[in-house]
Amino acid sequence: MSIYSMWGALELGLIFALVALGVFISFRILRFPDLTVDGSFPLGGAVAATLISMGWNPFSATIAAILSGALAGMITGWLNVRLKIMDLLASILMMIALYSINLRIMGRPNVPLIMEPTVFTALLPEGGVDYIARPVMLLILVVMAKVLLDWFFSTQTGLALRATGSNARMARAQGVATGGAILLGMAISNGLVALAGALFAQSQGGADISMGIGTIVIGLAAVIVGESILPSRKLVWATLAVILGAILYRFFIAMALNVDAIGLKAQDLNLVTAVLVTVALVIPLLKKKRASTSQGGK
Repeated sequence: MSIYSMWGALELGLIFALVALGVFISFRILRFPDLTVDGSFPLGGAVAATLISMGWNPFSATIAAILSGALAGMITGWLNVRLKIMDLLASILMMIALYSINLRIMGRPNVPLIMEPTVFTALLPEGGVDYIARPVMLLILVVMAKVLLDWFFSTQTGLALRATGSNARMARAQGVATGGAILLGMAISNGLVALAGALFAQSQGGADISMGIGTIVIGLAAVIVGESILPSRKLVWATLAVILGAILYRFFIAMALNVDAIGLKAQDLNLVTAVLVTVALVIPLLKKKRASTSQGGK
């Protein structure tokens, strides 16, 4: 694998680390199976790309993308909390609606950003190497997002949100507004995913209506791989694990598609993803089986 492929894998891994953090909040903390991710990821890209092509500052466009994703997440939570629609079905309904909304926002299937300014070009240092500078910028952003999330979930509001996911009935008995906690958690989750979509569009040179297909699988794969490598009940380590999982996942994908001996091509991406997720799911079971066997032998 070439050095360019390695830096590219790191760049994509850091972008999808934001997706993984969002998926971690919905699936692990809130226990909310959220498929809105497949719609909020391209939503972030669509909003950012459209606004930048209209002459907006790329930073303002990215903030608008985050807010749009947060709004989408809140609507999913509202469908579940207020209208009592099952959580999985509510997220599916929102995901389907976002496909048409994204087309409306862009006005066409894709919006190119080849010649437009982006947050990466604005922050690129004088004489800096583009393919190295972008992963460095993304690393700083991901570390900031992790630190902010760790801090937030240690506050009273964050603890209330965690209690809602762990045991909603007990949380309500303690005076926690569980409905509001779900709305807030879903907003944060999909805001992070939309941020990733906005950065992905600016990194790859445009937004496309199909760029969100399989995003939830990638996010779950990153969470599962990370938890397999670095299992921990502490939130600080758990958020680090999903970030590492996203980066390793992209490296595994890049290695599998770039090793000529294996013979895989770009169209085999979903196959590689399925195999990696399967392996990541089996590893904890094998560890548990080995541990029980060793204890039985004693």
